[in-house]
Amino acid sequence: MAFLDRGARSLLLTELISGLWLTLKYMFKQPVTVNYPYEKGPLSPRFRGEHALRRYPNGEERCIACKLCEAICPALAITIEAEPREDGSRRTTRYDIDMTKCIYCGFCQEACPVDAIVEGPNFEFAAETREELFYNKEKLLANGDRWEAEIAKNLALDAAYR
Repeated sequence: MAFLDRGARSLLLTELISGLWLTLKYMFKQPVTVNYPYEKGPLSPRFRGEHALRRYPNGEERCIACKLCEAICPALAITIEAEPREDGSRRTTRYDIDMTKCIYCGFCQEACPVDAIVEGPNFEFAAETREELFYNKEKLLANGDRWEAEIAKNLALDAAYR
C-alpha cells in the first residue's frame, strides 16, 4: 500500500505543486525583511546595549561613587576610584569599563541606586582596536549625553512594566 501511495505522489507531483502553491501565496504579500542600515526593527525598553553614565538635569553627574556596580559585576569589568568633594559628597574621579570583559548582564544597572550607569539603546558600536573598547568616564558621560532622551523614556517604560 505504501508503494502505491509513493508512486501516486511521484506521478502527480504533489510535493512540487504544494511548493509552487506556497510560493504563489507569499509572492503577493508584503515582504517581512528589513533593509537594515536604513530601517531598524523595534527594540525592547529593556534592551541592554552600550553603557552610559547619566547626569541630572542641572548637568551634575549622577554617580555617587557607592561602588555597588563594581562590586556586583561578575566579569570584574568596572573600576571606580572616588574622592570626597568640598560639600562632603563623594564623586568619581575614575570610572572605567572594560567592554571586552563585559557580559551585558545588566547587574550594574540594577544595582545603581541613582540610575547613574545604564545600558542604553545603542547596539551599533564597533571598534577596530581593543583599546577603543576600554571606556573611561568621559566616554561614558558622552554616551549618556547623546542617548539621554531615549534612556529616560526606556527607564520610564521599564518602571511601568514592573
